[in-house]
Order: sequence, then C-alpha cells, then structure tokens
Amino acid sequence: MGILNVTPDSFSDGSTLYQAGQLAGDLILQRAAAMVAAGATILDLGGESTRPGATPVSVQQELDRVLPALELILRELDVIVSIDSSTPEVFTESARLGAGMLNDVRALGREGALQAAAATGLPVCLMHMQGNTPADMQLAPHYEDIIAEVGDFLQQRVVACEQVGICRERILLDPGFGFGKTLEHNLRLLNQMQRLESLGLPLLVGTSRKSMIGQALDRPVDQRLAGGLATAVMAVERGARIIRVHDVAASVDAVRMAEAVIKESRGEQA
Repeated sequence: MGILNVTPDSFSDGSTLYQAGQLAGDLILQRAAAMVAAGATILDLGGESTRPGATPVSVQQELDRVLPALELILRELDVIVSIDSSTPEVFTESARLGAGMLNDVRALGREGALQAAAATGLPVCLMHMQGNTPADMQLAPHYEDIIAEVGDFLQQRVVACEQVGICRERILLDPGFGFGKTLEHNLRLLNQMQRLESLGLPLLVGTSRKSMIGQALDRPVDQRLAGGLATAVMAVERGARIIRVHDVAASVDAVRMAEAVIKESRGEQA
C-alpha cells in the first residue's frame, strides 16, 4: 500500500504535492503512477494529517483535497484507492466516485462513521489509537499489556461493525504503530504482533518513516528507509498482510524477499 498524502501539513511528504499553495494534479498523478509501477497494488489517499499534534480540518477542506485527487487517479490508473479518513461525508463521496476501501485511524469512532461506512459496502480497516485524537494521543500513553489492550479494542470495534451490517470478510485491522504509543510500546507491539493473529482478521501495518524509527536509530524523517524496511520485514514475519509505505520500490523488494524465505520454511515454492 503506497501512501499518498494530499495534506500540506503531513509529517513526511504531503506538502510536496502542492504548488503555490494549491494541490497540483500533475504531481499527484506522477507520484501515484510511480508507486503503481513500483509494485503498489493499493494507494492510500489521505486529506487530513494524523501526525501527533495534528489539527483537524473541516469536512469541506478534506473533501476538496481528496475527491479531485481520487477522480484523477481512478481516471488514469488501474489501482485500488483506499481512503485514509475518519469523516462520514468523505466515505460517502469517495465511494460514489469509485474508492475501493476505507482506512480509518479512529476505527469508525466519529459520529455517523459506522453507518456511513456500512452504507458504502466497502472493506474497512480499523486502527487502534490510545487517546481521543491525534492532537492528544501522545500526551501520556500507558498500557499494562499492550498486545492484550490493542487486541481487546480492535475486537470491540469489529463487534460494532458487525452490529451495523459490516461483515467480518470486509474488515482489516491495524495495530496503530505510533498512535498513542511510546517507543517502548511500539517495539513491544512489533515484537509480539503475532499474538494479534488470534483475532482472525488480516493485519495492515504502517511503520514507514515514523518517529519510532527516528527514536530508535536517531535518524530524521528523510533517513528512515532502512529502519522502515527492517520493521516491514518483521511485520510480515509476524503475520502482516498489507504493508503501508512511502518508499514502495524498496519495500516491495524487502517484502518479496521475506515472503520467499517464509514460503521456503513452509515447503512452498517461492
């Protein structure tokens, strides 16, 4: 899954798709096409930054960022576009235009989000975040058993989805690396992530360029590729089925290599 941020305040690269303060369609399409050519089978399109301390945007701002980019990508490229949003109106309009998936860091927790997601009929990814919003999630994260608590939260959200008619076959789970978690929490979560397989649903993992890598390696955002590849491989070994990344080409090679080794260990053909 290639990350395509159309946010001027993204922690990593969203502002690079703007010219003179306006979204640049040619740059968006170039970025999207390059990710698809490099091996991305899903593009995750987001119009609201979820970095720690991020300020929420209005519904109209998010629609104005996401919908034109979505239309452009779907018109020009044969790829599934996931919508990285928590906003019911964005779910509805994106589905109308042909989006293929909803990816919500708030696990459909906003008012009306569950119902709007169910009405689209699209697959949904539910993410764990300790704290109410990205603005306050890093204030004082605390866990007694992070794997158990993340698992319990995700299971509760699965039940909530099923209650509004979203079937299990359309649900994916994201343990939420970097969302309401210290470095120690993130490392323990990755180390023991295979315990989440007991939930019986596909896991999506995103660690690309995140602060956990910067803190562990003392590297700025633009020097975190090697750490990101290491965490991607470990996530695949521990059951991840989708890896959400900024650097698609290198990540595809790393994941394919990991899969080849895993298949050999199972006696399967690489």
